[in-house]
Amino acid sequence: MSAAAPPAVRSCRPFVKAPARRRCPAVRCSLAGDVVTAGRILKELKSGCATPLPVLRRVADAMADDMRAGLASDHSGSELKMILSYVDVLPTGNEKGLFYALDLGGTNFRVLRVQLGGKDNRVIDTEFEQVSIPRELMFGTSEELFDFIASGLARFVESESGIFHLPPERKREIGFTFSFPVNQTSIDSGILMKWTKGFAVSGTAGKDVVACLNEAMERQGLDMRVSALVNDTVGTLAGARYWDDDVMVAVILGTGTNACYIEQTDAIPKLQSLASGSGRTIINTEWGAFSDGLPLTEFDYDMDNESINPGEQIFEKTISGMYLGEIVRRVLLKMSKFSALFGNSVPEKLSTPFVLRTPDLCAMHQDDSRDLYEVGMRLGGIVGTTSSTLEARKVALEVIDTIVQRGGRLAGAGIVGILQKLEQDSRGLVFGKRTVVAMDGGLYENYPQYRNYLKGAVTELLGPELSKNVIIEHTKDGSGIGAALLAAVNSKYID
Repeated sequence: MSAAAPPAVRSCRPFVKAPARRRCPAVRCSLAGDVVTAGRILKELKSGCATPLPVLRRVADAMADDMRAGLASDHSGSELKMILSYVDVLPTGNEKGLFYALDLGGTNFRVLRVQLGGKDNRVIDTEFEQVSIPRELMFGTSEELFDFIASGLARFVESESGIFHLPPERKREIGFTFSFPVNQTSIDSGILMKWTKGFAVSGTAGKDVVACLNEAMERQGLDMRVSALVNDTVGTLAGARYWDDDVMVAVILGTGTNACYIEQTDAIPKLQSLASGSGRTIINTEWGAFSDGLPLTEFDYDMDNESINPGEQIFEKTISGMYLGEIVRRVLLKMSKFSALFGNSVPEKLSTPFVLRTPDLCAMHQDDSRDLYEVGMRLGGIVGTTSSTLEARKVALEVIDTIVQRGGRLAGAGIVGILQKLEQDSRGLVFGKRTVVAMDGGLYENYPQYRNYLKGAVTELLGPELSKNVIIEHTKDGSGIGAALLAAVNSKYID
């Protein structure tokens, strides 16, 4: 990979600016003192972020224990909510017909249609369109937002032609991917708990978001019904499972992170009264909230304390794309203040929260040139270092590698924790056969070192023989197709 043209980590966006920290007084040291001070900070960082095998095992075991506690009761105190998706029938490949998907998870929404042809033809064709949501609608009323979405969906339906066709006397059905906190009550209903990601829409909290969309479609004269409500992780699993029956787990690693998996209903004590006919369902772990046993440093604690949600989403803040660059920035800032890492003054931009993003880390991490030219250019352009020595660039690269290595290896331990739980509760029926983990998200897709550290941790934890059966596969943009497939699986027209 060329250092001059690094892959962009598309799912990484600047974070809401955190409150400015009190500036520490500059400490001027001799050159010898500078090297020792920067080296000491780096040594302490590596020690605090270390993920040897015993630490990985502790994290994997704690993840499995927390999963069981979350499945036992909503009041168990588990950090993992283990949310029931109400998806208890998965795509088989037999699905036929025209189905739509709507993906709302940020400042854009995406609409998609897919023509399914059953076992012989599978996906005959797909089309999609992405629409930007005007900023004023993010702060408007519920009716205004859903009317805008429904009108965009109606225009998309009007362009339906060619290979896409709806059988006579059938209503169009749609899978709705809604990536905001929802208390789901059935496969086609869910109550919005709160808006996130910069939305502050009035009149929606406490309401069924499917009802809001259905009502808006009716106002637009659009003859369509929502037959499945899912989050993006669940959609990813369903989409991957359609092509591969061995998919058991889906993980998203991008700006944020989450994981879901297929669970046997008899292993869910809190849901025994809602046992499904198939005997299994998808569980949304919401694993970003996990924190037990994680190796954390002063930089992690400071970032968390100054975040908009202190004490929450600690796993996400350690492994996901939104935060890796910010942790690195905080380390470099301390080094710059207490040594002459970048000269005798602290670069002004280096004090700006979230100025250093994960795509910048990725670009610098690919630099294998003798003089680390790309590292120097990025540091100069992003954090405003007027000059950097080769030694300073090497230190910056070591800081990046330390934080990215910890993130990737902890993500791998989390995956093994899920697999361990399944293996133990199914009496050895997981590791003895091919088991696929479907991965999506820009961080996993575009950051090769992160990806390699993740896979390395899985192999290290499981050992060379068992790890051969665990296949980690990239599933690009699978949640849209997955939502359409779940609409098909839950169609009211199924014979």
